[in-house]
Amino acid sequence: MRALVIVGMLAVVALVFVAVAIVRDTQSSAGTAEGCPDDWPRADVTLRDHKDVKIKVLNGTDRPGLAATVGDDFRNRDFQVEEEGTEKKKIDDVAMLRYGPKGVGSAHLLRAYFLGAAELSYDPAREGDVVDVVLGNAFQQLATTTEVNQSIGDLGAPVAPPGSCPLPVEN
Repeated sequence: MRALVIVGMLAVVALVFVAVAIVRDTQSSAGTAEGCPDDWPRADVTLRDHKDVKIKVLNGTDRPGLAATVGDDFRNRDFQVEEEGTEKKKIDDVAMLRYGPKGVGSAHLLRAYFLGAAELSYDPAREGDVVDVVLGNAFQQLATTTEVNQSIGDLGAPVAPPGSCPLPVEN
């Protein structure tokens, strides 16, 4: 009988602690723009579907025609390739993704196509949702669909870059 009383009291105490924790929760607005400084940009951290992603493919290597080839690969995967061209500055990495606050979710998806090896270049003052994909000397090929899905799982959800706040989610 005494054991039942003790277990019952422990259950009541646990319920009280849970209720207090819920009522006093200071992170109820975590992941939203509430409490964000007014001068910080609002980053769109929505993971986009590939058909909604707008990109410019730029060749940052000495390999002729690389941007056109990779641009076609992206088109075949239903991306909106707006431009193909040559980058003046050559890069040694696999790729560089340049984007602004409206392109955070798109850049996150594109990063998975490079298996997380693409360098990120966030510009808070950049307008629009187009992501520049600058191909580098270490680039070999885009990841397969299976590799992309695994990479997205490894990368997790998109997060707002430092100095920005996530765009409020509309319900």
